[in-house]
Amino acid sequence: MQSRQLNRACGRQEWFIHASLILVGLLAFWPTVGFDFVNWDDPSYVWNNHLIKSWSPSNLYGVATETVTRNYAPLTIGTLLVDHTFWSMNPSGYHATNVLLHLVNGILVFVLTRQLTSNPFVSWLTAALFLAHPVQIETVAWISSRKGLVSAMFMLAALIVRLKPASSGSVETLNGASTNSVVVTSDGDAKQDLWYAVWLGAALLSKALAVVIPPIVLLYDVIIVRRKFSDALVRQVIPGLMSLLLLLKTIAAQHTVLGGLRGHMDMNLLQIIAIDVTILWRYIGMMIWPADLCVLYDPPTSGIAGTVALAAAGWTVLAFAIWRLRRSSPMLLWSAVTFLLLLLPVLNFFPITTLMNDRYLYLPCILIFAIAANGINRIFSTLTKNEDALTRSLAVMTRWAFGIALVLAALSATTRHLPVWQNSFTLWNHAMTQVPQLPAVRMQLALTHYDSGQKRQAVRILQKAILECQPDNRDAKRISDATKTWLQELNDRTAERPTLRR
Repeated sequence: MQSRQLNRACGRQEWFIHASLILVGLLAFWPTVGFDFVNWDDPSYVWNNHLIKSWSPSNLYGVATETVTRNYAPLTIGTLLVDHTFWSMNPSGYHATNVLLHLVNGILVFVLTRQLTSNPFVSWLTAALFLAHPVQIETVAWISSRKGLVSAMFMLAALIVRLKPASSGSVETLNGASTNSVVVTSDGDAKQDLWYAVWLGAALLSKALAVVIPPIVLLYDVIIVRRKFSDALVRQVIPGLMSLLLLLKTIAAQHTVLGGLRGHMDMNLLQIIAIDVTILWRYIGMMIWPADLCVLYDPPTSGIAGTVALAAAGWTVLAFAIWRLRRSSPMLLWSAVTFLLLLLPVLNFFPITTLMNDRYLYLPCILIFAIAANGINRIFSTLTKNEDALTRSLAVMTRWAFGIALVLAALSATTRHLPVWQNSFTLWNHAMTQVPQLPAVRMQLALTHYDSGQKRQAVRILQKAILECQPDNRDAKRISDATKTWLQELNDRTAERPTLRR
């Protein structure tokens, strides 16, 4: 009877936690359901994407085989096909799907973090910050970032079924507590690996970023579960081959470099690493104090020797400290390496047209939030060990109050910045206040005016861009061609206008 009551109480607590997380996510992002499309990739993914316009056999074959905006992501395009079936070109439905996917991901973050830490507070705070933090705005509010949401869902599912203790004994969790591991038989390993392969395959077919999952799992087996490296590597052969095939398919699609920023694409490896060490600190800063968020960034790439040296020194000290703690806190070491692995595909070792974006932090932020939540928990844990019951109760309530206050602060920051993504005008006018020197920002703002019928204003914006932004040859040609075309349209319209006589 007592066991049944305990299970009932645990069930109620589980429902309460899930409900609170869903509420946090809805408070943060439900307003996006009233937002419009934006002209930053939405035309390619939705407006002009014939693949999502019908369920014809030829379209379904195209969804399964074709790349869209240099990405092979058939499951992601499939979700847009479903959206178009129900909502046609009504953006509200697409935004609602993004919010729903984000909520699911928040619950999965809670499940995964609780599995790794065995701590309800750390798990709840990590998931709540994941759901509410303003660095998630770009991923959730931007319809074209659907691939990040879909792939994250399958990546988290793959990690949940795979990141489990696999040997008898004691395994340390993130918060330093020991938990008895479960003895897993070979049948259990086979079942784990099967579901892991299924979810990984789905993640790979949603976004190429999922190729980092096999090394993350390999390191978990070696660092946390303490498997032999050879045994751990064997279990990653099939997932590794799956990832390699997807990577080859994606690389084959990278045949254009239009849009974004391109000044860094001719830099050598050492120059890229130097810029990356500064960007990584900016990412940490954005999660601690998310101010001046923007759709595009223009991090300095020259004259930054002092900044690079300081940033590199900081990372060296931090890496040394984590390495020294590797035996007492192996989960900290694994978390730090996982953070880097999740960012590795977007650090420009494989050139892409942006140096940094908010959406790149969608999954990496989980590790930072979990470490922060664990630190808060440890601070208050010293008080919960007090022999006085009142002191322990106050410590528990204060810990939860502090966590809730952090989540409310994140919600407030998200509420303030979210309207930036309301439509193309709000997006690019905001970008003009942050990075007016970027030709891409001027071109997108001009396109926004042109699409709304303000062609003269669009031409003026492009003419000023040539004078003020120093575009490279490719951008200069695009600006020049658009200016000529739009001026010709204006001249033709003027010639056709009848003369009014008194």
